[in-house]
Amino acid sequence: MTRRSFLKHAGAGAATGGVILGAPAIVSAQQQVRWRMASSFPKSLDTLYGAADILTKRVAALTGGRFQVSLHAAGEIVPALQVLDAVQNGTIECGHTAMYYYFGKDPAWAFGTCVPFGLNQRQYNAWWYEAGGAKVFNEFANKVGVTAFVAGNTGTQMGGFFRKEIKTVADLKGLKFRIAGLAGAMLARLGTVPQQIAAGDIYSALEKGTIDAAEWVAPYDDEKLGLGKVAKFYYTPGFWEGGPALHALVNNKAWESLPVEFKAAFESATYEANMYMTARYDNQNPSALRRLLASGVQLRAFPKPVMDAAFKAAQEVYAELNDKNPEFKRLGESYFGFQREQLSWYGVAESRFDQFMQSTRA
Repeated sequence: MTRRSFLKHAGAGAATGGVILGAPAIVSAQQQVRWRMASSFPKSLDTLYGAADILTKRVAALTGGRFQVSLHAAGEIVPALQVLDAVQNGTIECGHTAMYYYFGKDPAWAFGTCVPFGLNQRQYNAWWYEAGGAKVFNEFANKVGVTAFVAGNTGTQMGGFFRKEIKTVADLKGLKFRIAGLAGAMLARLGTVPQQIAAGDIYSALEKGTIDAAEWVAPYDDEKLGLGKVAKFYYTPGFWEGGPALHALVNNKAWESLPVEFKAAFESATYEANMYMTARYDNQNPSALRRLLASGVQLRAFPKPVMDAAFKAAQEVYAELNDKNPEFKRLGESYFGFQREQLSWYGVAESRFDQFMQSTRA
C-alpha cells in the first residue's frame, strides 16, 4: 500500500471510528445533573457550613462542572432541623446535617453523630471507614430511603456556657440546658431540662433567660455565637460529644440515578469535607479560646462526681433503649464493641504521649 493510499484509508477509518468510538464521550460530556443540598447550619458558622461548601465545589471540579450541587443555608429552603425529612421525601436530593438531631424519630440516629461517652474523632473515622460502621448505620438509614456519608467531624466539643457554676450534681437540677439527643436524655435523669434549639436561636434564648446554659461546638464557633457575652462559665469537656460527625445525607432514588463517575466524585468530596472540618477547628480553637478568656469568660472543668453521675445515667439510658429498640441495640453493639478495643489501644500509646506532651509544653 502506498503512503498516499495508507493515509487515505487511515483517515477514513479515523473519521468513521471517531463517530463510533467518540459517541459515548459526547453523550457523557453532555450529561448534566443539578442537585440541591440543604445545610442545617447558617453561613456565619463558616466551618460547619464551610464543609458542605467544600464538598459541593469539589463535586463540580471533579466532574468538569457537569454535576452541580447548589448549597443552601439553614432556613433558605428547609428549616435547620428538618433536613432529614426533606431528603427522605425527595424535596431535595441531599443535605448536610447532624444525625442526632433526629433522635426524636428514633434514638438510633444518634450513632451517626455521637453518643455520650462515645468515640473520639479518630476512633469514629476508624469505626465508620474500617470497622463496618458505615455499613451497619446505612442498613438502618436505608430503611427510610436515605444514605449517609461522613462529611465532617468537630473533634471533642466543649461542655458549654453556664450562668452559674456547676459544683455538684445537685446544681444540674432544674437547669434549662440547650443540648441535643441522647445527651439530653442522660442529663434529664440528673434533673436537667434539655432544650433542642437551632444554632441561630441559641444566643437570644440564653440572653433572655429562656435557657440557663447552652452548648454548641468549641471556642471558634462559640465565640461567633457570642455565648460568652451572656454566660461567663465555660465548661469542659463536652463528655456527650467526644467526636461528633456530620453527614452528607442523600436520597436513595436520586443516588441510584447518578452515573458511576458522579457517585465517585460525590463520595470523594465527602472525604475532603471530613478532613477539612477537623483540621480547621484544630487550627482555630486555640486562639479563639484565648480571646474568650481575655474577654472575661471563666474556664471550668466538670467535677468528677458530675461526670461519674452522668456516665452512670448514660448506661441506664442505653440499657433501657437496648431492651425496646433492636436497631439501637444492633448499632450499639458495633459502636461500643469497637470503642472497648480502641480504648485499650489508646491507653498504650496515644494517651500517654498526649499527657506527656501537655505536661511539658503547656
